[in-house]
Amino acid sequence: MSGTALQSYIDKWLAVQPQQRIALAFVDQNTYPGHIALAALEQELLAAAYGIREPHVAATKLNWWAEELSGAAASGGRHPLTQVLFDSDRAHEIAAERWVAPVLAAMGQLEEGTAADFPAQMAAGSLLHGAIADLETAWWFGDKADSTRAARVATLSHLLYALLRLEEDADRDRLALPMSRLAKFGLSRNELREATEVRNDAIRAQLDDLHDAWREAERLPGPLSAFRGLESRQGRALVAKARKAAHPLDVLRQGQGRQGLGVTWQAWQAARAWQRQIG
Repeated sequence: MSGTALQSYIDKWLAVQPQQRIALAFVDQNTYPGHIALAALEQELLAAAYGIREPHVAATKLNWWAEELSGAAASGGRHPLTQVLFDSDRAHEIAAERWVAPVLAAMGQLEEGTAADFPAQMAAGSLLHGAIADLETAWWFGDKADSTRAARVATLSHLLYALLRLEEDADRDRLALPMSRLAKFGLSRNELREATEVRNDAIRAQLDDLHDAWREAERLPGPLSAFRGLESRQGRALVAKARKAAHPLDVLRQGQGRQGLGVTWQAWQAARAWQRQIG
């Protein structure tokens, strides 16, 4: 994969998930260019869905992606990432509906507010992240592969990332903590910006739910891509550590960009599981 434009999209993905630089050592870019392009495409869709504050601007961007992905099988694509993906026979074996599903799901949740409780958060997040995981699983493992586990892990990873942005997103319609959690701990929107013991307690309660849900996800059927597998291993370990910490948000922030032997080991395990699955 070469070219300045193409690399800029890959760099944007790696800026959000820096640990995936280590995973790239196990996913050769010459053998698997589409695997990397798909990860960067997922990041582009998520950036449009969550990173643009004006819903009408986000909708315009997502509409462009809907047109791009629905016509890419015939045209080969206009976007550098689409061109890499649809240069592969693998892309043409996946139904057009699967390519467009994440974009439609992203458009459907643009103006959603804060969820009532943790199960409602999971259900809301699974619409977009489940569609992404379904596409990703079909790409990595074939059309018949079960995406149940990947969808759950993708949703949990999203909720963990939202928690990392608790302070930055305190003025948005959709908050990282559900309404029932805010009510239980008596937290206002403005108090989410303040590092208080009450806020720490609420964050730990959210992490407890994430911890339990991640344990359940491990028992679900279906494979994980090398990138999703690393994300899951790192996310689950980070949640387990932060939920016992005096200042959980600080632990989450410190761990998000962590590198080193531990992450290398997790990346190797994730890549090994992927290779076993494909034979």
